[in-house]
Amino acid sequence: MSEVLVRADDLDVNEVPDGYVIYQIARDRVHYLNKTAAIVFELCDAARGADEIVARVSQMFQLEETADGEIRGCLESLLKEGLVQSRSK
Repeated sequence: MSEVLVRADDLDVNEVPDGYVIYQIARDRVHYLNKTAAIVFELCDAARGADEIVARVSQMFQLEETADGEIRGCLESLLKEGLVQSRSK
């Protein structure tokens, strides 16, 4: 069984010119995502795991493999903050 990433429920997502402002209702917290983090967040659609998300973002921005750690760091932050969850596929 593989793991996929999915956006958490109970989020009020608002697009702003330079990314997203997300209100996390359960924790009464506001999060700001820049454009790149917003793209990573959008790719967490229950269809992809972390490796595929990293590969897609790298491809979108034509990044070297050295950027993979930064993209993974973004995913880890989204998971830690509870904006994204890991689920079995």
